[in-house]
Amino acid sequence: LLYLPYRSAMRMLTGSCYISPYRFLLYLPLQVGYENANRFLLYLPLQVGYENANRFLLYLPLQVGYENAGTVEFLVDKHGKHYFIEVNSRLQVEHTVTEEVTDVDLVHAQLRVCEGRSLPELGLTQETIRVNGCAIQCRVTTEDPARGFQPDTGRLEVFRSGEGMGIRLDSASAFPGAVISPHYDSLLVKVIASGKDMSTAAAKMHRALSEFRVRGVKTNIPFLQNVLSNHQFLHSTVDTQFIDENQNLFIMKPVQNRAQKLLHYLGHVMVNGPTTPIPVKAKPSSIDPVIPTVPMGEPSLGFRDVLLREGPEGFAKAVRAHPGLLFMDTTFRDAHQSLLATRVRTHDLKKIAPYVSHNFNNLFSLENWGGATFDVAMRFLYECPWKRLQELRTLVPNVPFQMLLRGANAVGYTNYPDNAVFKFCEVAKENGMDIFRVFDSLNYLPNMILGMEAAGRAGGVVEAAISYTGDVSDPMRQKYSLAYYVKLTEELMKAGTHVLCIKDMAGLLKPESSRILISALRDRYPDVPIHVHTHDTAGAGVAAMLACAEAGADVVDVAVDSMAGMTSQPSMGAMVACTKGTKLDTGIALEKVFDYSEYWEVTRGLYAPFDCTATMKSGNADVYENEIPGGQYTNLHFQAHSMGLGNKFKQVKKSYSEANKLLGDLIKVTPSSKIVGDLAQFMVQNNLTREEVEEKADELSFPLSVVEFLQGHIGIPHGGFPEPFRTRVLKSLPRIEGRPGATLPPLDFDALEAGLRLLHGDDITQEDVMSAAMYPKVFQEYKEFTGSFGPVDCLSTRLFLDGPKIAEEFQVEIERGKTLHIKALAVGDLNKTGQRGVFFELNGQLRSVLVKDNVAMKEMKFHPKALKSVRGQVGAPMPGKVIEVKVEPGQKVEKGQPLCVLSAMKMETVVNSPLTGVVTVIHVDTDNSLEGDDLILEITAEE
Repeated sequence: LLYLPYRSAMRMLTGSCYISPYRFLLYLPLQVGYENANRFLLYLPLQVGYENANRFLLYLPLQVGYENAGTVEFLVDKHGKHYFIEVNSRLQVEHTVTEEVTDVDLVHAQLRVCEGRSLPELGLTQETIRVNGCAIQCRVTTEDPARGFQPDTGRLEVFRSGEGMGIRLDSASAFPGAVISPHYDSLLVKVIASGKDMSTAAAKMHRALSEFRVRGVKTNIPFLQNVLSNHQFLHSTVDTQFIDENQNLFIMKPVQNRAQKLLHYLGHVMVNGPTTPIPVKAKPSSIDPVIPTVPMGEPSLGFRDVLLREGPEGFAKAVRAHPGLLFMDTTFRDAHQSLLATRVRTHDLKKIAPYVSHNFNNLFSLENWGGATFDVAMRFLYECPWKRLQELRTLVPNVPFQMLLRGANAVGYTNYPDNAVFKFCEVAKENGMDIFRVFDSLNYLPNMILGMEAAGRAGGVVEAAISYTGDVSDPMRQKYSLAYYVKLTEELMKAGTHVLCIKDMAGLLKPESSRILISALRDRYPDVPIHVHTHDTAGAGVAAMLACAEAGADVVDVAVDSMAGMTSQPSMGAMVACTKGTKLDTGIALEKVFDYSEYWEVTRGLYAPFDCTATMKSGNADVYENEIPGGQYTNLHFQAHSMGLGNKFKQVKKSYSEANKLLGDLIKVTPSSKIVGDLAQFMVQNNLTREEVEEKADELSFPLSVVEFLQGHIGIPHGGFPEPFRTRVLKSLPRIEGRPGATLPPLDFDALEAGLRLLHGDDITQEDVMSAAMYPKVFQEYKEFTGSFGPVDCLSTRLFLDGPKIAEEFQVEIERGKTLHIKALAVGDLNKTGQRGVFFELNGQLRSVLVKDNVAMKEMKFHPKALKSVRGQVGAPMPGKVIEVKVEPGQKVEKGQPLCVLSAMKMETVVNSPLTGVVTVIHVDTDNSLEGDDLILEITAEE
């Protein structure tokens, strides 16, 4: 109302879609049922339907001698009775609603009244006040609805408001770079939307809020959007119990903030260097690969179409009936696992995938998943392995996908409950996997059969893989003789394999041994497809694979030329050329292989920091002696150089051979190969010979992997464990009899999913659950990383590894139709908190991020943060000042007991104990200023 004693008085009406000539509306804030709730109100009008309220409003100021503007507040019950609460002797923040629907500038009128002007002089009479439409006001604040509207503080990295017709903004200190401190009100801006009715105003408000971009602090915008979408709010009467009765308002869609997170990542790399460990100092190539031309339209039919039409058995028959030699292309997995430390990213696989689909549709399969690629994707590349499978499946619909399954170990390095292995295969099949190459590092049948059953039950093609070691052409080597492989094949055929694979992981097959082994298996099993895998470490891979094909193998593994050779697979181009015009002709055009190879030759340059050629210049035929698997050979070479043992790599290889003999001459493939490698490096580092290790077995502290192997953690090796070495190492340690995972209780997927949702929100998928089941810690770190830095898999490989150069402009497609245009501008000086400002231009707008300089931070002291993964660490729920500490070290506390009180933005928050236990350490004192998640104290749980 506006009132001048003895001259004029008038009431101002708050507009609403419910306005009628016989009623007037009074503005009231929506009460939200929380302490200090009026600080985070969504403003809307309420009806007061009593005519005598007119007289009350007009005569109230007269009775008390009130002068100028004021706000009168009422409560209205469900029967329509109104109850006077108070008069606020000022214009309140919601006065904008009245201004919008009456077209009266109340602030201007207030000032003019103070000058002595009368209301009629200002053109304001009761008769001229008309309500036009409806208006809604939202206070956008830096408060977090998910945490009881606790205020958030920090620096506004981005502030962009939503505007348009019918939108009014009354802004506070909101601009990029503004610092929101805990000492002032959390208001950023008041947004007022007006329209012809309630639904129109609400729609405009929702659209405007959707266009806001506030980064750096949390806001109440998602909550406000939920309110504006609520049916009761839009179509019914809203009372003071509205929020209490609509708790779904707090189920808010997470803000993605992808662009700003990516800028944080790029800034971090520019300041601190790569986030993934770099084994050598080589820089990624600055040359971008050219993608070969891909024809328009759908690709030609391939073997996957046969599989989808006829099932695994029909697929196997079609493969066996195929007249020429078939290939599995390992470029997408084992080739880069062997040559580039498994670091090839989905970004580069996706670019060439359509070319493979159109030009190599007659491949037996494309190996692109499983093995080490699963955990490396999350651990070092910060991308989801399931997303890789899904996206490649879309791009290559016609070629079967093949993965490497470690039997009962799935894609891990440990034992899992049986139901976890079955569920993993089921989810993999649903996401597009077709062929499961199932192996065990010891050829231990119980482990293999479990993996085969899991793959078969999921509906996949089961390819049982016999891990090959020794030399069947050498009559002096009898442990892994031809009879051993024939007998093992017989067991696998009984177990129901669709395809039989010989997995020569070290490249030990020579042309003669290839003929002997494959001929024997073909004669015994004429109807089963035979698939041979090898590595080219010794340089005889092409000759061995040709011998296998001539002896009856249906499929051999190859890699495209620029990703072949050394510890990778034999060359695709060489095999195509050698079989051209013969009965083994592959039907693949060499010209297509050349283009495919050119792409990977340039792409390989992007991974120079991981390329094995940085330290290893060739393969070596001494692999026939040391039997080191291809991928491990590369890793051992890197490790030897990183540990200063580069000049002793010959000794490392010799020790590997000696370690293998110590352990009983094992089949060596992950994880058994790692066990042998760990023991070999232990011997080199401690300058021990095989004889010395045997003599001191009961005194030495062996690597954990060696001890667990001897306990039986990965199964039972062919011929049993080495004695008395095993007994001397284990002493009184327990031993596992039989299949290691057989006694593990089933995994509770529902409980695992519930725990993940508590940690990471409701957008957890079944694929996430399986990732967490396989690698709990790795998945947690991956989610934390992407939560901070966003979808880094969208970045090009050079940007991902090396960051942009100053003044470099580039584009990042974060989803189809949404591309970010970014330019790196500058890196600022170090500030007193150990941070540097990094400046970008994003879509034509200036953006900046603050990045901690890790080198500088080592010399600075900061308050420790509470680790969410440590249950007894209690962190600050919000930034603020410590008002009171209510406990002491050594004091026992109950769950829910107050520990301390924080104050921020005129609001006090009590921090309660999350568990029952004893306070061990207190990290704060009264008057300490804390940031969010700063460690307050530590509690040891009561047992």
